[in-house]
Amino acid sequence: MKKLVVFLAFIMVLFSSLTNASAAPLYKDVGDNHPAKAELDFLASKGIISGDPARNFGVDTEITRLEAAEMIVKSLGLDTSNQPDPNFTDVTAGHASFPIMATVANSGIIVADENGAFNPDAYFTRGEAAIFLVRSFDLKGTAKTPFADVSPTYWVADAISTLQATSIATGYPDNTFKPLANITKVDFAVFIARILNPDFQVKAPPVSPIPASCEKPSKTKTMKINVQVTSLWHKPGIDRPVDRPSIATPVDISKWTKTMNLKQKWWLVDKTDTQALFGDEVVVLQKSGKWSKIAVKDQYVPYQKEGYPGWVPTSHLFETSTDTSDCSIAIVNAKSATLYSDTKKKNKYIDISYTTILPVIKEEGEWLHVLTPQNGVKYLAKKDAKVHKNYAAVPKPTQKDIVNSAKTFLGLPYLWAGTSSFGFDCSGIIYSVYKNHGILIPRDSFYQATKGTAVSKSNLQPGDLVFFAGNGGKGKVYHVGLYIGDGKMLHAPNASDKVKIESITAGVYKRNYSGARRYLD
Repeated sequence: MKKLVVFLAFIMVLFSSLTNASAAPLYKDVGDNHPAKAELDFLASKGIISGDPARNFGVDTEITRLEAAEMIVKSLGLDTSNQPDPNFTDVTAGHASFPIMATVANSGIIVADENGAFNPDAYFTRGEAAIFLVRSFDLKGTAKTPFADVSPTYWVADAISTLQATSIATGYPDNTFKPLANITKVDFAVFIARILNPDFQVKAPPVSPIPASCEKPSKTKTMKINVQVTSLWHKPGIDRPVDRPSIATPVDISKWTKTMNLKQKWWLVDKTDTQALFGDEVVVLQKSGKWSKIAVKDQYVPYQKEGYPGWVPTSHLFETSTDTSDCSIAIVNAKSATLYSDTKKKNKYIDISYTTILPVIKEEGEWLHVLTPQNGVKYLAKKDAKVHKNYAAVPKPTQKDIVNSAKTFLGLPYLWAGTSSFGFDCSGIIYSVYKNHGILIPRDSFYQATKGTAVSKSNLQPGDLVFFAGNGGKGKVYHVGLYIGDGKMLHAPNASDKVKIESITAGVYKRNYSGARRYLD
């Protein structure tokens, strides 16, 4: 009897230990009931991921380019030894994971960006994930019925169609793929498991589906500015060597303005006409070689119904078929802001100007997920922007709002044709400040002087526009300032000067005063 009790006790302990072992999670956040447990178990058995019950896998976190590269290298069994140096601009050969990055770059799977950077800590979109996987595993196929939110003109459309045709990607219940949303670690891992093991194909929708996004495909194509700022030239190809930072891709307006001497800045008069900001919608009017004549939609001129015209490098433009009319908007109200490729601020995308307006895909913590014209979602700090349902919902400003916003640019060097916070001209700063506050006024001073409501000099109020013209104020308007009260204006005088405050009743300004206009109700 005693032997029987001991035997039964042994069996119970053994059964208990086996039960506990089977219930042990692969990771802290991947228990036996997790929808992707089988796929992750499979990847762990192949050594593609390393299970560890003491830590999280990060199922809901976004995967980085380096983490994806590691999975791909292990999945394909690629040899990472003796790889040629791709000469990344952001990663040296001393980086612990350099062999992995070099391997995927040399294999043409995940390549460096236009600046030669690998961006190991940057996140990437579901559309980009499709590209990486199709390249990695040489997948073939075309889906008969595309996802509802994947336009045939998307640059990633073919790769997404291949994932769909091969039952790697089944999409969300509403038949969408969310190509512009950043992909999570678990979704990327599930895709790889489905590629390596057909038993996992044609499964239920991926875990933790992302809510329907505000962007959607459109049959109408729109052209957007795809650099931080582009200058519109009076003629194509008249730029000088010193202008290269302003016409290169990417653009570096700060470098351009700092490298020009005074004579070179004055040369721009009548050579450049205006500027357009990142994300601005434009219309292409004409093409000549590597240049395109565009019209900036939000900059009024009476002689061009499409908007203010001028020539820009065609490389500064990107045509998109994405409709963001249902998205809220972020208007940059900091002097300038940085877009990041990740929320850890390790990978800067570009610096953008005051009054840059971008669609908001999602708000999360201290970050806005904003949609760029070509490269999917990037991250903008909430502190640098204000969010509104749409442009029409921007609350009308007070006089104080307008004046205080303009004062933040005191001391900023003048730039002919400038409409960005990297350098304004006289009408550009006023146009930008008003646009930031939901009011579109004409771009140039002589057109600004024809709209709004005429105001007598004795009835000036802060926020009014004051104008100056040749021939004692009777000729053509050549200059504008923002009245701030007490007989003073804030203005950007000329290429030899900076944004400053001066009296309107002294010297040339008293002599050439020609009138004022009010754009505030």
